[in-house]
Amino acid sequence: MSKEDNLKENWKKDFPYKKQESTQVSRRDFAKFLTLVSGGLMVGSGLVAAKAYLLPNEGVIGEHFVCDVKDIPIGGTKGFVIEGSTIPYILVHLESGMFRAYEQKCTHLSCAVYYKPGTGIIHCPCHDGSFDALTGDVIAGPPPRALPQLEVFLKGEKIFVRALENRES
Repeated sequence: MSKEDNLKENWKKDFPYKKQESTQVSRRDFAKFLTLVSGGLMVGSGLVAAKAYLLPNEGVIGEHFVCDVKDIPIGGTKGFVIEGSTIPYILVHLESGMFRAYEQKCTHLSCAVYYKPGTGIIHCPCHDGSFDALTGDVIAGPPPRALPQLEVFLKGEKIFVRALENRES
């Protein structure tokens, strides 16, 4: 017997299993696996539903000061969070002189969106989604709906926002 044959035989004595038996899965084991996965999915779905029911989305109530007009040049943006909320918003000073405020989370997978100065487009770099900066509507890419928008209004030289009425989010 050669040295290699001797090593193979000794190895098999130390680990006496048959390859076919080690890769075979019984029906009972497969049923246990399916039950465990199904139970995990059911518990996870229940937790998501409970969170949505117990912790409803934060809404914008009342008027909120964002900044002074001079703080945002034409084509510029300013990120802000309304007091008491964790939702990030973006205030855009369009080239036409108008101001628009949107939630800064893409409606596809909640990536941060950014305004592209001079293009009139709010862009999501994660999956190449594009929104119209004037309306917030989807122009291209995978986002399923428009960006949630806030109403922007001026009081003198100060910029304020409040919830936009008559628009579905």
